[in-house]
Amino acid sequence: MNILDRIVIRKKEEVALAKEMVSIAQLEQSKYFNRKPYALKTFLLDPSRTGIIAEFKRRSPSKGLINGSASVAAVTSGYAAAGASALSVLTDQDFFGGSPEDLALAREANEIPILRKDFIIDTYQIIEAKAMGADIILLIAAILTPEEIADFASKAKELGLSVLLEVHSLEELQRSISTNIDAIGVNNRNLADFTVNLQHSFDLVNEIPEGVMKISESAISDPSTIIELKKAGFNGFLIGENFMKTADPAAEMERFVSKLIPV
Repeated sequence: MNILDRIVIRKKEEVALAKEMVSIAQLEQSKYFNRKPYALKTFLLDPSRTGIIAEFKRRSPSKGLINGSASVAAVTSGYAAAGASALSVLTDQDFFGGSPEDLALAREANEIPILRKDFIIDTYQIIEAKAMGADIILLIAAILTPEEIADFASKAKELGLSVLLEVHSLEELQRSISTNIDAIGVNNRNLADFTVNLQHSFDLVNEIPEGVMKISESAISDPSTIIELKKAGFNGFLIGENFMKTADPAAEMERFVSKLIPV
């Protein structure tokens, strides 16, 4: 059993418990449920921003503790000030040290789109995401059937949320393309064993349908990489560990952005 299998098993347990504790009706009464979400595409294509989806992540199964002391509000607002087009906030507790409270804190502090970074396996989690104040949900092709992807994307659209579909291979991409997908993210990290290879992005970029935003995820640690990815056709770049592993993630992003050359 690989890490991803373990995460999914645990996630099923979490969702079952969450349904017992908080009903959908209760989620629909939450503070943020009726707010109009920000559109990912609008912010990704805004020329005044960087295209970077900056991530707040405390730890990971592969690296262990990355940053245990950072303030969600301070880091995410710093990311936004440095030109982030969107934010990604981990809400998985057991494997990544995140929580729904982290996303709520980021929402309170920012006026740009926020991705709920988690392992969605049930429509309940999509309703949760809206209640937390998220604008974007992540659908991971490796753990979902084509039917689930279509159903979840449809539910997200019903709630006004943007949908980021994450793939790692051509096979995942080809079987997972569906309507209601706003962006396709090529994860350069294999979630089964957490190895990384940036070449995945370059191999798949031209396979992504026209009209869908193209995002490269993980293994981006040098500004020159973003320049090359832009030339290849990518609109967005999800970066987390490269910033979070430093004492001041927001300042590190500001330094990173200062080295970007417009393409």
